[in-house]
Amino acid sequence: MSRIGKKPVALPSGVSITVDEFNVVTVKGPKGELTQKVDSDIKVGVENNELKVERPTEQKRHKALHGLYRSLINNMVIGVSTGYKTTMEIVGVGYKASNNGNVLDLSLGFSHNVYFVVPSELKVTTAMEKGKNPIVTLEGTDKQLIGLVASKIKGLRKVEPYKGKGIRFAGEVVRRKAGKTSGKKK
Repeated sequence: MSRIGKKPVALPSGVSITVDEFNVVTVKGPKGELTQKVDSDIKVGVENNELKVERPTEQKRHKALHGLYRSLINNMVIGVSTGYKTTMEIVGVGYKASNNGNVLDLSLGFSHNVYFVVPSELKVTTAMEKGKNPIVTLEGTDKQLIGLVASKIKGLRKVEPYKGKGIRFAGEVVRRKAGKTSGKKK
């Protein structure tokens, strides 16, 4: 029994949802438009300014898809009404970040700068203040796309556990290890 799938999705003002005959859900709002193909077994309907997702049987597959599509549609509604934002910080001596439009220029301690092209659906901003770590901010309507791009940027220089250098999400706690000299006794 999917508790997530049973909950209706409330539609904020300014957001409209349409479902076509091929079970493609289109969500339009003030920040943009998103579409999602829904499995043909799952029924999606809008009534009284609420969206309801229903499954035909109690099969394990239908239960899984029920909660999945309800969550995906809810993320789309939030995305087109308020949007999503992810902030990452770059920790390390000499590490820098700047952007020119949607091209991110990262100096991560390699012999060359790393250029990362951010998809046009997202907006990227960078901030470098003296005495603070460089900050990269991704904003957009698609939660899945923001997570994918953020994980690819983070993969360019993963956080290492000894000094804590690398790219991390803002507020992320990195578990540090003791170096080999800390265990020696005299």
